Amino acid sequence: MINDKILAIILGGGQGSRLYPLTDRRSKPAVPIAGKYRLVDIPISNCINADIKRIYVLTQFNSAGLNKHIKNTYHFSFFSSAFVDVLAAEQTPNNKTWFQGTADAVRQSMHHFLGNDFEYALILSGDQLYQMDYDKMIAAHEASGAEISIATIPVNAKDATGFGILKANDESVITSFIEKPDTSLLPDWTSEVSDDMKSQGRNYLASMGIYIFNKNLLVDLMKNPDTNDFGKEIIPQAIDKHKTLSYQYEGYWTDIGTVGSFFEANLGLTDDIPKFDLYDNSRRIYTHARMLPTTKIAGTILDKAVVSEGCIISASKIEKSVIGIRSRIGKESTVTNTYMMGNDYYETLEQMESNKIEILMGIGERCVIKNCIMDKNCRIGDDVKIIGGSHLEDTETDTYCIKDGIVVIKKDAVIPKNTIIE
Repeated sequence: MINDKILAIILGGGQGSRLYPLTDRRSKPAVPIAGKYRLVDIPISNCINADIKRIYVLTQFNSAGLNKHIKNTYHFSFFSSAFVDVLAAEQTPNNKTWFQGTADAVRQSMHHFLGNDFEYALILSGDQLYQMDYDKMIAAHEASGAEISIATIPVNAKDATGFGILKANDESVITSFIEKPDTSLLPDWTSEVSDDMKSQGRNYLASMGIYIFNKNLLVDLMKNPDTNDFGKEIIPQAIDKHKTLSYQYEGYWTDIGTVGSFFEANLGLTDDIPKFDLYDNSRRIYTHARMLPTTKIAGTILDKAVVSEGCIISASKIEKSVIGIRSRIGKESTVTNTYMMGNDYYETLEQMESNKIEILMGIGERCVIKNCIMDKNCRIGDDVKIIGGSHLEDTETDTYCIKDGIVVIKKDAVIPKNTIIE
């Protein structure tokens, strides 16, 4: 079944500089998350769970890996109109520039969208972690007779200064909007929220960057070439002219914009009851179906660990860590507060036994790894000690970065034996 009224448009974001070095060789939506998924799998899965199966993903930076992932993952029936397509920025006779913002990306891609029959455009971000039932938002949009709907989430005063904040009347119609308000302005921007949100001090409604537009209105708005961004221009200008609904959401939602938020979101999956629920049968997260063997563990104490398939682990202890696919961890090593993305392939026994490979993929023996993100295909030699923390200054080398105390080992990096980073 397909929801024929809706066309989903996922915005891949810009260069993703705040997520560097994870975005050095891949686009932001292609960044691996939770050991086996990619960030883009989250909004795509939310769409599929709502029977929205006509989906465009817009990107312009390092799009080859994202394109490959989507091509290898999302296959629908030959007799269905369902699809997930990547639209990379392209030069046309009428446009010679790259995407200048979220709205400009939609504008430049509009000729692709209009090849489909739809009533509403659902515009999503490709770098957020959440599970939302879009059906309810769409139903609220239709019932209210709105032309635009914005998903909103209550936030506290500290977080409010980093978001677009809006106010809505008793019918949830948005009356005013301000982008990243100064703290001094916040007393005038409180909104009516649930008692549960009030008890947490979350009295401000923040835009989640999730929009529904009526098709005809979106087409009209995109005719203005001087508006490049939804949050900064389109939404503030449209509120007074077009009925705009606030759809309030109170579930878990986080914006994966920085290395710190990315690290926190992944380690949060190790909680006893994680806020982001990967085990909900009604809200499955889909990804590339790999034919991997089961994980093999020998002599390892596991405490609050999430371990993906295909791993070979002989560590002494893994604590509050996410271990990605095909990971290998050697004897007597300890891994704490770490996201290890894993490997894209296995080394053969012949390769491992030959002298040509001095340091194997994964973590060697007798290593201590703490407060670290290891990108794909890293090689950590024996007796390496990496201990991140607030005591470390931000820095960058050829093989690793330190950001906000988190040590990020770059993709394909080789860390020699006996290296100490602390």
